[in-house]
Amino acid sequence: MAFVWPVRVYWEDTDAGGVVYYANYLRFMERARSEWLRAQGFEQDVLRAEAGVVFVVRRVEIDYLSPARFNDQLDVSVALHEAGRASLSVRQELLRGPTRLAEAVVTLACVDAVRFKAVKMPAPLLQALTQAT
Repeated sequence: MAFVWPVRVYWEDTDAGGVVYYANYLRFMERARSEWLRAQGFEQDVLRAEAGVVFVVRRVEIDYLSPARFNDQLDVSVALHEAGRASLSVRQELLRGPTRLAEAVVTLACVDAVRFKAVKMPAPLLQALTQAT
């Protein structure tokens, strides 16, 4: 079951024609991933402070299917696709009602917050994410 986070499109998200600039889809997806982790009980600043880890985007595959426009109310979904010891990938969709505007697979690496070298995810986090699917 996918986690869904609502997003409203503001002027700042669009070009002069009122269409969402392509890079902003990634910003919407990032916000949804942060809220997805929060809903699982994990704050990113706490993970950094207490476990010494952060997540970085390693790869994004995205298909832009239809434009989002100023003042649209969107839903951004997040669903775990794969989980490894030091990385995970999620499937994400941007929807306006029943219309799919974009879909992506985002791969995240768990890295040491100081050295930015790959490290194992904290066991409680990995367990929570894999049990939630």
